[in-house]
Amino acid sequence: MSKLEQLRDMTVVVADTGDVEAVRRLKPQDCTTNPSIVLKAVGSEYFADTLSETIQANRGKDPSMVADALTVAVGAELAGIVPGRVSTEVDARLSFDENAAVDKAMRLIEAYDKRGIGSERILIKLASTWEGIRAAERLQKDGIDCNLTLLFSMAQAKACADAGAFLISPFVGRITDWYKAAEGVEGYAPDEDPGVKSVRAIYDHYKSNGIDTVVMGASFRNAGQIEALAGCDRLTISPDLLDELEGDQGDLTRRLSPAQASGTATAIDEPTFRWDLNEDAMATEKLAEGIRKFHADAEKLERLIAERT
Repeated sequence: MSKLEQLRDMTVVVADTGDVEAVRRLKPQDCTTNPSIVLKAVGSEYFADTLSETIQANRGKDPSMVADALTVAVGAELAGIVPGRVSTEVDARLSFDENAAVDKAMRLIEAYDKRGIGSERILIKLASTWEGIRAAERLQKDGIDCNLTLLFSMAQAKACADAGAFLISPFVGRITDWYKAAEGVEGYAPDEDPGVKSVRAIYDHYKSNGIDTVVMGASFRNAGQIEALAGCDRLTISPDLLDELEGDQGDLTRRLSPAQASGTATAIDEPTFRWDLNEDAMATEKLAEGIRKFHADAEKLERLIAERT
């Protein structure tokens, strides 16, 4: 039995891609998207007609609205393949505007509904800023499940739990990248990897306190990081690493389990959240960088649309 098969027995496997053929081949439970993935998807031959048809159908509209339509088109295609959920990102430019983020999320849900895809099949992705978390809290109360992304710290994880977020996506690889640069090292053994240790701490905090929010490790750099988090609620993995796990016939040991968790719950208010985040240089820098990168790819998509109109 491959390590991927073993992983599926203990963790929900999510595909971190908009590559339809890869999703069909690897058969994940869920899919996740972001502006970078959507940009790559609509640049592929598979979505060439979708790109042209969507631009034609929305001619004259603001490029950001056409980008939303393309995002939903990609998400809808993926929803027709996976049995579970498809995460769909709210524009990164709204990461510090609670009301605008909620409005954008509702429009995305409405666009999916027009395609016959109910909100129960979608996770709205929001950056784990204070405003993004508050937007998620409002959406959750309206029955719209959210995926809080760009999460790098315990402060963010605690605030997401307090908000009743359905799911969080702590970014393993980006945490590791920061520490490698800061400490001037080539890499870490899996159990010493800062990204792995961060997710383990969050998982432990959630499970020991009966917090229902799903922990989904994301942004992996190597299979060792994935194996070190075997047993996590969900893991979103790129096709190349899924293929590597599929080809490995070794034994995979469960590393995370609710039964092994221990800890004490503490709520977090806005001043504490902002201070704790400010004191965590890695989390502060990677959150800002992540928002900028998603914004940059959103702008690239809008330029692509403008060139075609």
